[in-house]
Amino acid sequence: MVFVHGYGCDQNMWRFITPDFAVDHQVVTFDLVGFGNSDLSAWDPARYGSLHGYADDVVEVMRDLELTDVVFVGHSVSAMIGVLAHARAPELFGAMVMVGPSARYVDDGDYRGGFSREQIRDLLDNLDANHLGWSAAMAPVIMANPDRPELTQELTNSFCRTDPDVARQFARVSFLSDNRADLPGVDVPSLVLQCSEDVIAPQSAGRYVADHLPDATFTQLAATGHCPHLSAPEETTAAIRAWL
Repeated sequence: MVFVHGYGCDQNMWRFITPDFAVDHQVVTFDLVGFGNSDLSAWDPARYGSLHGYADDVVEVMRDLELTDVVFVGHSVSAMIGVLAHARAPELFGAMVMVGPSARYVDDGDYRGGFSREQIRDLLDNLDANHLGWSAAMAPVIMANPDRPELTQELTNSFCRTDPDVARQFARVSFLSDNRADLPGVDVPSLVLQCSEDVIAPQSAGRYVADHLPDATFTQLAATGHCPHLSAPEETTAAIRAWL
């Protein structure tokens, strides 16, 4: 099982659920370039100017470790990184688990990704103007567990530790991406885990992903917010286990 974190996070965010799977799977976690304890000198704005650069890294990690029949678990934008990685090396994948996925964050005609173009523009402008302030303001909205301030603080700290240049570019790459056309190419069974009250990836976005994957199961979690592996690890683990 290969677990890949979302925007502004690192592999440590999986710590509450990976031990359960390590008892009967080889578990691999790593930091995307530019995040966590990755080598920041490896970050290249041209390579990582789209999600394809990160997808190439995922494939490289899998091949270097000689993995096969991988259950890929991607949180948020990394669900689509997994879709792109699968397109590059489908022989490596056995299944996909997408936690809070969205194939496109911006509304488009009848499609509802959860944000208007103006909202995304304002979000990115605010990040450009004040990285630390944006991080402190967005973390509680994304976590959406006001009764557990320690989780919000962890997410805030993670956002704030990210290099501002990396944070700005990855935010643009993530929020302006459109991977709807890539979904039909996923030829392995997929699980879409949809959180409740998720402002980043609302149910309309999750349903779209599940409806446009060839073999998908949609599971609605009671967990609120965008990070159920932190806020509700038992429910998240149980949902993945039941599906596997």
